[in-house]
Amino acid sequence: MKNKEHTRQVRDTVVKKFKAGFGYKKISQALNIPRSTVQAIILKWKEYQTTANLPRPGRPSKLSAHTRRRLIRDAAKRPMITLDAMQRSTAEVGDSVHRTTISRILYKSGLYGRVARRKPFLKDIHKKCCLKFATSHLGDTPNMWKKVLWSDETKIELFGNNAKRYVWRKSNTAEHTIPTVKNGGGSIMVWACFSSAGTGKMVKIDGKMDGAKYRTILEENLMESGRLGLRFVFQQDNDPKHKAKSTMEWFKNKHIQVLEWPSQSPNRNPIENLWKELKTAVHKCSPSNLTELELFCKQEWEKMSVSRCAKLIETYPKRLTAVIAAKGGATKY
Repeated sequence: MKNKEHTRQVRDTVVKKFKAGFGYKKISQALNIPRSTVQAIILKWKEYQTTANLPRPGRPSKLSAHTRRRLIRDAAKRPMITLDAMQRSTAEVGDSVHRTTISRILYKSGLYGRVARRKPFLKDIHKKCCLKFATSHLGDTPNMWKKVLWSDETKIELFGNNAKRYVWRKSNTAEHTIPTVKNGGGSIMVWACFSSAGTGKMVKIDGKMDGAKYRTILEENLMESGRLGLRFVFQQDNDPKHKAKSTMEWFKNKHIQVLEWPSQSPNRNPIENLWKELKTAVHKCSPSNLTELELFCKQEWEKMSVSRCAKLIETYPKRLTAVIAAKGGATKY
């Protein structure tokens, strides 16, 4: 059993009496502490010139300094390497340690396990196009971006974000379960748009989207969604149905300017931020069927604040700067 450590005041008193000429035995009797303790305090004071508690070395590491450096180097060079693989590699050189030991070493070096972001695969031609787009528009005025109407389509699943939740329950019980449906319970595709003035219309896409259906959506919803007057710039990606000859003629006949857009660049479109926020909000509503899913999608889309939309557009030049810094590659956006 570990003895209780004496206070700093007691240790200081021992040293004070020793300086005054008292021997170990007299100090022990005066303070009613063991002679061996008096001796230990004085020896420590002689060596370190202090009675304060000093850091203790703790248990020696099972891994050599060389092995620790190699683990850190492997994790930095191969970010997708697993703890199991690193554990096996250390065992091969005779250092058998637990996975948590390896994690702790990596944490101390500033390397943390995180879910990898999904980014579109970019070929060199895609990077060049993205870089060209960013450099050509970096000098655009804030008013120019305020005139852009951003659009996109996305799929929203019925049980997508509700599939995994943690609950408190006793062992071997089936209480507080979450209902699941084969294949996720279905999903819907929606088209929507927004600008610095707020969100525009949202439309559920029935069946497969083709050029004709896309033009119908534009015809019935685009002008009403603009909120920017007649002179706005429309953004769309380079999907074939968007770039079809008949679709581009429709824009021309309506005198709508279309923003030239680089391929494979969804992270350049600020509507992606709204999609993420929308899906989180919708699944908090816990829709139980596709009809409710569509209803909640439209309700939550309308709730998106104008200030949030305006902020995304206000900070858009930062996206362009990030693209240039990444030489057209993927960015945090």
